[in-house]
Amino acid sequence: MNQQPVYIVGHKNPDTDSIASAIAYADIKNRTEERTYIAARAGQLNEETEYVLKRFQVEPPVYLSNVGTQVKEMEIRRTPGVSREISIRNAWRIMKETEAVTLPVTTEDGHLEGIVTTGDIAKSYMDVHDSMFLSRAKTRFRSIADTVGGKVIVGDENGIFCKGKVIIGAAHPDKMETYLEPGDLILLGDRYEDHLRAAEQGAGCMIICVNARVGPSIRTIAERNGCVIISAPYDTFTVARLINQSIPLSHIMKKENLITFKTEDYTESIKEVMANTRHRAFPVLNKNGLYEGTISRRNFLGIKKKQLILVDHNEKSQAVDNIEDAQVLEIIDHHRLGSLETIEPIFFRNQPVGCTATILYQIYQERNLEIEETIAGILCASIISDTLMFRSPTCTETDRQAAISLAAKAGIEIEPFAREMFHAGSNLADKSTEEVFFQDFKKFIAGEESFGVGQISSFDEQELEELEQRLQPFMESQCGKSGMNMVFYMLTNILEESTRLLCCGKGSSYLVREAFELEGDADVYELRGVVSRKKQLIPAFMSTLQENE
Repeated sequence: MNQQPVYIVGHKNPDTDSIASAIAYADIKNRTEERTYIAARAGQLNEETEYVLKRFQVEPPVYLSNVGTQVKEMEIRRTPGVSREISIRNAWRIMKETEAVTLPVTTEDGHLEGIVTTGDIAKSYMDVHDSMFLSRAKTRFRSIADTVGGKVIVGDENGIFCKGKVIIGAAHPDKMETYLEPGDLILLGDRYEDHLRAAEQGAGCMIICVNARVGPSIRTIAERNGCVIISAPYDTFTVARLINQSIPLSHIMKKENLITFKTEDYTESIKEVMANTRHRAFPVLNKNGLYEGTISRRNFLGIKKKQLILVDHNEKSQAVDNIEDAQVLEIIDHHRLGSLETIEPIFFRNQPVGCTATILYQIYQERNLEIEETIAGILCASIISDTLMFRSPTCTETDRQAAISLAAKAGIEIEPFAREMFHAGSNLADKSTEEVFFQDFKKFIAGEESFGVGQISSFDEQELEELEQRLQPFMESQCGKSGMNMVFYMLTNILEESTRLLCCGKGSSYLVREAFELEGDADVYELRGVVSRKKQLIPAFMSTLQENE
């Protein structure tokens, strides 16, 4: 069973139909199929839809503003984080075991401190040009002993070698005073005289190779002088070769200007960063800023796209952001065929009815599924809204009969409910002009032309007049944005079945005059009998624009 959920989502600036249809189709799918379907919305709810959902006590769909693939949907490599205190020898061992090229350095609570790559480890060998490297790195004696396969037999294993150089005691004991300074770390064999001179001259640490015996007197002098003694099983050459691997990662790790990604980042935004950076792996942090794992360029190959079912639209310009990065499985709609393209054939149900909710009602009937009272209520509200209580020319007898049946299931009377719903939807006094403008606004493309059309329907003529005064100045600010050359707004009086059409932008007035055979250049036109954006306004505009190409 595929555990990836399928999101059912309507268009941007969702209306009641797109929200109700998403909820209803998710209900149908979850009751008839084994996959998980989630109702989603691509924008904020308008006042009308909020009223409908509260009226029938239905939870709003989840918010899905962008369906581009995210880092969390990539195959994140769970390379374990390591402490800054471990040696580069142990780091190399972990890298080999996990086949990692980048090792994250983290705190105990999971915060990223730095990263170490195989290149950093190789460079640590090449950059060691003096004998002070071990003390410069503040290396713990425990780490030195572990790296050379030995153990601390005198002194504090948690102490730090922080002063002095590393030397090999190969000369005669009488000459030791010429090269051994207090605090130095010296590698010695099995000669008692060497042990004694080193302990007496203040060596910071002695590594006794090949597990040579260290007498009690030497131990006593070493303890008195603060000299740590490490017994190692290897010969002096091997110990000398291994010892620089005891350096802690903190000394070589990168900790400045780290390039990291978050699990919520969209892959589209990180591609360029990865392409322009020569790193082989990048740390990923979760929502809480804690280290999660690493990703590389090859992780893009197996990425899982979000899977969608679209309802109440099939225009790319109206779809959720980054729709091209998602996999569309189905479309249920009642609008004209738009610009959306899919890679492979999909189930596409498009019917010339006034509302997508009508199609959902039919699907319930076709599958012999009982419609819950709450869902019946929101589907009925959608049909009333989209058909302007059966006054829109988009309304069919199929819509009317579906609404009557749904109203009976929901226990509502259509006309009183419609008045309450439309009043709630047009109660815009507390909203900003921008919120009012975009609550039911759609963008359309015809050839080279791109334009937007918004609509508000109301029973109250005075309210529509007040909205006109607010919207006209704002429309001017929207011309030219998002590629729109013209902007229109329909203020529709449901009772009078007419629309005052506001227009803005070069050529907008001419388009209205040509489309509806009107005279006179104006910013506002009275369109008697025009109440539908989908069936009356948009077809007239599209036809006119095509004729003028």
